[in-house]
Amino acid sequence: MQNLARSSSLPPPPSAPAPFYASHQKIYPKAARGRFRRIKSALMVGLLALFMLLPWLRWDRGAGLPNQAILFDLDSQRFYLFALELWPQHIYYLTGAMILAAVGLFLATALAGRVWCGYTCPQTVWTDLYVKVEEWIEGDRGARIRLDKGPRDAGWLAKKTAKHAVWLLIALATGASALFYFVDAPGYVADLLRFQPGPVATGWILFMTACTYAMAGFMREQMCVYVCPWPRIQAALLDDESLTVTYQDWRGDGRAPLRKEQSWAERSAEGLGDCIDCKACVQVCPTGIDIRDGLQMDCISCGLCIDACDDVMGRIGRPGGLIRYDTQSAQEAKAVARKPEPYRLVRPRTIIYSLVMLVVGGMMTLGVLLEPTVDVSVLRDRAPLYVTLSDGAIQNSYTVKISNMTRAPQDYRLTVSGPRGATVTAVGSGAVGGGNADGAAPVLGAEPDTVQTHRVHVRAPAGAAAAGSMPLTLTLTRLSDGVVHQAETVFLAP
Repeated sequence: MQNLARSSSLPPPPSAPAPFYASHQKIYPKAARGRFRRIKSALMVGLLALFMLLPWLRWDRGAGLPNQAILFDLDSQRFYLFALELWPQHIYYLTGAMILAAVGLFLATALAGRVWCGYTCPQTVWTDLYVKVEEWIEGDRGARIRLDKGPRDAGWLAKKTAKHAVWLLIALATGASALFYFVDAPGYVADLLRFQPGPVATGWILFMTACTYAMAGFMREQMCVYVCPWPRIQAALLDDESLTVTYQDWRGDGRAPLRKEQSWAERSAEGLGDCIDCKACVQVCPTGIDIRDGLQMDCISCGLCIDACDDVMGRIGRPGGLIRYDTQSAQEAKAVARKPEPYRLVRPRTIIYSLVMLVVGGMMTLGVLLEPTVDVSVLRDRAPLYVTLSDGAIQNSYTVKISNMTRAPQDYRLTVSGPRGATVTAVGSGAVGGGNADGAAPVLGAEPDTVQTHRVHVRAPAGAAAAGSMPLTLTLTRLSDGVVHQAETVFLAP
């Protein structure tokens, strides 16, 4: 009996630990109506139309050149953006564009939180479209929940089949449109009609189709919460003056349903707030969060909860704005003094971000305006490093590449300076220059809109070149207008 009493006083065994991974709960967002829903819908239609139609815009660049306004031509290594033509050596423009995009995103976050995520992110835009299709075929939130929990009958099969068929058509159109930025759109459509799409293009379309179908149809908010790194970064970019979707807890708490025949004076006397705990804000949220719990990583600042709450407040006779875009400092001021605080648009971080964008954008604009129409690069042969000729002269060989970015053929006179008495020979041209005597200098041609490659030999007389390496300058003078381009390299001697 003593052992039994002792054993009964022992603590109960520990319960099983909670699972490390929670299973995914499908979210059924309810259709919202209001100004932010209208803004999202307008942006969704506009951005989708822009994405689909841009490859079909034409831009006349002259004979022999593509007339597609935006074309990333990987075969010819050219990026065409309306009047701008970018060559491989213009890769720094891509760096500048990425800096502008990143700093622009920083600025948008500092001003209005994850407004990019809520309105213009491709994941949000395509997910919104897929949810609209789902609502159109299966009904609103309640109808979709009942359909998924109901029997798998002919009606269920018909609705699911129709929904996924439309989803796949949208994904296929997305994949084809993404390809059209890299190929001539009308020409590729003609290939499709002739059943000659090509394996690479077909693979790209199928890949983009699968990604769109999976991410917009099934992953949805999981992309925003688990895959995208931006929710983890935004915390470092927000401050007390950033606009975020906020619940006015000083006004809404305590929460309780509105009883029939209960006046607002009686409700206030009981210590209850304006929030009637209807959960309309939760039901419309595309990520399924409760904004009343405070700012969360999952919130994409889409404002749909504002529309839902304002609709409820209007129906029960209370002013809107219980959930609204607001700043932390304004929230604190209202909680204490019940007075709104003006929004500070100009503050140190917004000034810094704006200046960075202004400087980078200005540098890119100047680069485009002052971009030369020719680029010259020189590669020295490394095998052999040099050759000693029968008369004792030292010869180095070079490959000269001339990128002619004009629409007309150009000729360039080549001269060299470096070792005393050096001469240059262009292989195959038959012209030999003596030192800097322009009359005997070889002339190198460059076809329009191409990279022309020439092989040249530079020869220094015996004893003229110092041992080791010494600087060598190759000068190309355009015969049409006398514009000079120079390239620096080295001349090696034993």
